[in-house]
Amino acid sequence: MPGKSSRREFLKRSATALGALSFPARSYARIVGANNIVRTGVIGYSDRFREALFPAFLKHAGTQQFEIAALSDIWKRRRDEGVALITESTGHHVALCRNNDELYDRKDIDAVIIATADFQHAQHGIEAVHNNLDAYVEKPMAHTMEDAREFRKAVRQTGRKVQIGTQRRSARNYQRAKQFIQSGQFGNIVGVEMTWNVNQPGRWRRPQLVNQLKEEDTDWKRFLINRPSVPFDARKYLEFRLFWPYSSGIPDQWMVHQIDTVHWFADLPRPRSVVANGGIYMWKDGRQNWDTLTAVFDYGPLNDPAKGFEVIYSSRQTNSAGDVKELYRSNAGTLDLDKNVISGEGGLDEGAAKAMGMKTNRLQTRDLIEGASAVETDGRAGVDEATSANMLNWMQCVRNGKTPNADVEAGYSHSIALCMTIAAIQTGERVTFDDAAQEVMAGGKVWTGA
Repeated sequence: MPGKSSRREFLKRSATALGALSFPARSYARIVGANNIVRTGVIGYSDRFREALFPAFLKHAGTQQFEIAALSDIWKRRRDEGVALITESTGHHVALCRNNDELYDRKDIDAVIIATADFQHAQHGIEAVHNNLDAYVEKPMAHTMEDAREFRKAVRQTGRKVQIGTQRRSARNYQRAKQFIQSGQFGNIVGVEMTWNVNQPGRWRRPQLVNQLKEEDTDWKRFLINRPSVPFDARKYLEFRLFWPYSSGIPDQWMVHQIDTVHWFADLPRPRSVVANGGIYMWKDGRQNWDTLTAVFDYGPLNDPAKGFEVIYSSRQTNSAGDVKELYRSNAGTLDLDKNVISGEGGLDEGAAKAMGMKTNRLQTRDLIEGASAVETDGRAGVDEATSANMLNWMQCVRNGKTPNADVEAGYSHSIALCMTIAAIQTGERVTFDDAAQEVMAGGKVWTGA
């Protein structure tokens, strides 16, 4: 948010963004009632929380009897802004906590929403479940295997209900695509093409806030958690997506959403191998993470290399043509998750089939699901259908004890693919995975995310 905005301007913009999704204060309090409330803490008052998770939470808080009771953020400015928006939107008091220890010491919190920096998700999730709390944890779940293994182990041990923020798993169109592929009607997947393109020099940049943040305003040691100790750097704090080891940028933020659907649709736990190419081709602003990436994944049965398919993922921040696309191909046609259409595009046509004494193999064109729209995943439009559905699914699972759609096992799988991609970027090697050791292998050595 702009650094020079006043509190009044901030509240006005926030209320406008939430729009009709915010419950009037008195209505909200009346709906949730006085008993059987799931008291929820917010860990990290971030753009993602403000623009997407909070509107989604408000949309279902009344019917599911959830309320925000406390907010933890290590930066006073964010705490103040967060409590102002939450109080304005709900009409009830929210406790302010300078850090997570203070939040957990309250002993009156039942669940948490974690929307902190990419590298912090796993460790903050581990804290939450070890404090016997259910958690909605933003993606990526982890971008080092050590963090991924530790988080999965903690969830398995505690049995807490953890939903990862790969919200496609709760979207109607993606659920229908999963059903169609697994019904056998689509045929075997023979290829997947994915893109995520923008043209935004300011993407993930916060220059006004960077100029205002001082080391004494926050807790730099807590920010770093288990990353190496380095001198305070306001850019790494606020523009962490540009710098490793706080994020890998494109793979952490965008790729995990799309590669997660491959695991889900194909019932595969991870890629067999990954290679990557790219670089910082245009935005020479001191960043370490690439502004352009192409990664190629080999998927298929782990014990049968003769079967499988290739996934080509490409993303650039320098030209927006192509936008966001997910195209699944079979011998019979294409499943297009941008247009939400199943068609015979690319399927085996009559001429080619006849020449080889084969039958035509082309799907009939049909809508994937009536009324479904493309999924906006970065939250800039407020609350999208998928984020709303993912939040609701988590709330329901907290209530009924069922496994969430995007559970920790799904998060673990996308974390493997993410770690393999980062290793391919950093080493230039064809990267594989050792299932016995649960380690990423590059050039015959274990990759540790150094």
